[in-house]
Amino acid sequence: MSTTPTRITHLIDGAPWDGTADRTSPVFNPATGEQTGVLDLASAQLVGEVVGKAKQAWVEEWGNVSLTKRTQVLFKFRELLNERKEEIGALITAEHGKVLSDAIGEVTRGLEVAEFACGIPHLMKGGFTENASTKVDVYSIRQSLGVVAVISPFNFPAMVPLWFVPVAIACGNAVVIKPSEKDPSAVNAVAALWKEAGLPDGVLSVVHGDKEAVDALLTHPDVKAVSFVGSTPIAKYVYETGTAHGKRVQALGGAKNHMLVLPDADLDLAADAAVNAGFGSAGERCMAISALLAVDTIADDLVAKIQDRVGKLVTGDGTRGCDMGPLVTAAHRDKVTSYLDAGTEAGATLVIDGREGDVDADGEGYFLKPTLFDNVTPEMSVYTDEIFGPVLSVVRVKTYDEGLKLINDNPYGNGTAIFTNDGGAARRFQNEVEVGMVGINVPIPVPMAYYSFGGWKNSLFGDTHAHGMEGVHFFTRGKVVTSRWLDPSHGGIELGFPQNA
Repeated sequence: MSTTPTRITHLIDGAPWDGTADRTSPVFNPATGEQTGVLDLASAQLVGEVVGKAKQAWVEEWGNVSLTKRTQVLFKFRELLNERKEEIGALITAEHGKVLSDAIGEVTRGLEVAEFACGIPHLMKGGFTENASTKVDVYSIRQSLGVVAVISPFNFPAMVPLWFVPVAIACGNAVVIKPSEKDPSAVNAVAALWKEAGLPDGVLSVVHGDKEAVDALLTHPDVKAVSFVGSTPIAKYVYETGTAHGKRVQALGGAKNHMLVLPDADLDLAADAAVNAGFGSAGERCMAISALLAVDTIADDLVAKIQDRVGKLVTGDGTRGCDMGPLVTAAHRDKVTSYLDAGTEAGATLVIDGREGDVDADGEGYFLKPTLFDNVTPEMSVYTDEIFGPVLSVVRVKTYDEGLKLINDNPYGNGTAIFTNDGGAARRFQNEVEVGMVGINVPIPVPMAYYSFGGWKNSLFGDTHAHGMEGVHFFTRGKVVTSRWLDPSHGGIELGFPQNA
């Protein structure tokens, strides 16, 4: 039964925007194909107004707030996010399509960054040297930047903003988020939790939009830093445009992640990992494994084990307990599907055709079932392109060295994995591979929040990775003070226990 699409709008000064948009964008449920929302798109003028409010909030409400008070807000936000993660997961499933368990897992991983940011008093500590010269002390401090922007992708509508926002706010900044137009509701829901946690109005705002809004953030003089996750061409554009306008930028781009399986590996473990990493979230992950490098001697067995596992997967509506949901839009589904013909025409063996078979869903959803290619070679488009869908390509290699060379020759360097029971081979791999995040018998090596996330080569533009200590440094500026005091000063008498404020 069709329903009237819901209006989805910006969150400004802690409340939904009450203006009238001159441009809108439809939001769909990918499992049914039904339009469920109408999204207001921000003009450059509106973005400028929001940045102005954010700067005012930073100056008057947040930039000089004590670490104690910031931490209290962070702890409260953490508790609210944990309480509401099922609700937010449901919003993600309704607009992105990933299965509900995966959506809740996404929020949980984002929650880890909020927990990390709760330690901001320790993370912001500087250094102190007494008597660097006679009666001269030297010490370092870190201070907030001001207004920072977060531009996030469709594939992780809650987790990716949570990589950046808790750390940025903990460091004392004001934040403007521009989420994907495809699945905007989760960001609005998370932003509302910040207000409930006690964050002053204006410190966090959400503006929805397209390239016009992005360009307004990249060029506005009061935006001091930009965090971006998306495709490599757009990441490069964001980096070049933002830095040209004097901003610090961390722009995380695309990937073509390889998993190398050596002859001594546990093949059942490797097959499970290949299926999980290749088809989870319908392959719409920047850390998905899309190229499986199998040494010849075990390739037949490994492909058979993967084929057996894929045959048991259920694809359908993410609210029905299925294993894999739809792709995010009809256009993206069609683009991914086109690679099935391209791979076959290039000479690859289509072991499993994701266009065949039924799905557990109503309506006209954007489905493509898990697809497996064998005998893929490095010049084929199914190998060279970031497909961003449920397509796993098996490339047969003769040796470890041949597999390593394929990984290192690839223009991307986001994530990779090796499956082996040889500790020496694993240690050699972690040292020699030219990739930013490495898994050893772990297919999706996304770091914990207290480490930093980010790749090498065309997977990252900028020098700073997300969250962890690199995130703290990105959202702060260092300052070194040299001081000399000629006369001591004394305060009044106060016998009460000191109170933090």
